[in-house]
Amino acid sequence: MKKHLEPVLSVSQCLEKIATEGIDQIRLAWCDIHGVTRCKTLTPRALRSALENGIGMVSTLLLKDTSDRTAYKVFESGGVDDLPGFGQGNNVLLKPDLKTFKVLPWCSNTAWIQCQAYFPNGTLVPFDSKSVLEHAVLQLSRMNMQLMCGLEIEFHIYRIKTPSNNTNPSLAQWPSLAPEVELIHPGYNLLSEAWADMAHEPLRIVQQTAQGLNLPLISLEIEFGPSQVEAVFEVTDVMTAADNMVLFRSAVRQALMRQGYYASFVCRPPFKQIMSSGWHLHQSLVDAKTHNNLFKRETSLAGVDPLHAQQTLSALGEHYLAGLLEHARGASVFCTPTINGYERYAPNALAPQSLVWGRDNRGALLRVIGECNDPGTRIENRQGEPAANPYLYMASQIYAGLDGINRRLSAPLGTDSPYQNDSDRLPRTLGEALEALSNDSYLVTSLGEEFVNYMTTLKRSELRRFEEAPDKLHFQSCEYFARI
Repeated sequence: MKKHLEPVLSVSQCLEKIATEGIDQIRLAWCDIHGVTRCKTLTPRALRSALENGIGMVSTLLLKDTSDRTAYKVFESGGVDDLPGFGQGNNVLLKPDLKTFKVLPWCSNTAWIQCQAYFPNGTLVPFDSKSVLEHAVLQLSRMNMQLMCGLEIEFHIYRIKTPSNNTNPSLAQWPSLAPEVELIHPGYNLLSEAWADMAHEPLRIVQQTAQGLNLPLISLEIEFGPSQVEAVFEVTDVMTAADNMVLFRSAVRQALMRQGYYASFVCRPPFKQIMSSGWHLHQSLVDAKTHNNLFKRETSLAGVDPLHAQQTLSALGEHYLAGLLEHARGASVFCTPTINGYERYAPNALAPQSLVWGRDNRGALLRVIGECNDPGTRIENRQGEPAANPYLYMASQIYAGLDGINRRLSAPLGTDSPYQNDSDRLPRTLGEALEALSNDSYLVTSLGEEFVNYMTTLKRSELRRFEEAPDKLHFQSCEYFARI
């Protein structure tokens, strides 16, 4: 099991490291509800106070939709009555977590520390997305279990043309225009060595950035679509995996931008003949003390259908699988939070469409991988898009799986034909996904009705502006491609 690979610093050790290594800027970063990092950049002399007391951040950053518009009327009477602790653009506090301390490899003399949001009275803001996952992890720990996750992240890298739309002051708008870009490889030649050589320079930047941050990168691969690539990471505990995803996305975008490249984690960039990107989340439960894989089955069941879940999974693994299926519709908005992402669900596109699982089947929603007595036995959820907030994506999986375990749900037989079943479809739009969440009383209760109402308000603001936009492709280009 992977833990934080660097020792946790004390406040005095952190300050000493800052001084010894000549660091003159420290970014205090925070992951918002959309999975985007915001930051305040501090000087070394201001760091001690921030480490000990936190530093103020305007609370409206928690209330913004994907365009950076505040979705609540914070300056009107009653505008935030259902959000205690908010109003009039007041402050919350960012409190740094020294376990996340990094020195940025692409930015000289600069350190990075991730924070969480607290109210001035010292209580954690319930809408801080990392705290949502922390609460879910606590539920698992009470059952002496831990979720392990492996990340497969598809995304696009382009070469930026000069001059770029998003740096031309005469073209400034809200949200901003996306840059003009060129392909780094022409696509439609999966794992092509020739295309890998063509994309060598930007992939090298991604590799050096990830390794410089001590992220457990395994491989970088040429995906099928034009300019599409994939990054694969080692298995870690769920919180480390989520932290790694937040840092990886932000870091590679910055490092590539400095070298004239543009990375996008939007599912479908706004071009013709493009391939959708997914985020495949591998997951297994382990015993918190022994770290034994609780999904592993010693021997297959005799006299049962070959597509029975317990031909591969333990009884607990089957219950977890059934829970994921039971709540897949309700969890969709956490796995696929953008309007853009729902365009990915198409037949025979290696993307899911229906609520089915299959054994090593890349067309199914849930792909069960492993054989009897295989310590690598796991379930791969293929529903996610790479823009998803990792804390919410992973929390939704924990709660869904726990419901399956607690109710001892049985999974249906697996499928060999994932695109021939039109019943029990995944939501096809963001609006349908929001409706599915509101109808899933278990997920609403588990995540908290206050949190679900809050997130739904932000997503409906995004959806409403999309429906009013005269040019839907332009909306997605500015709202997603230019920002994610």
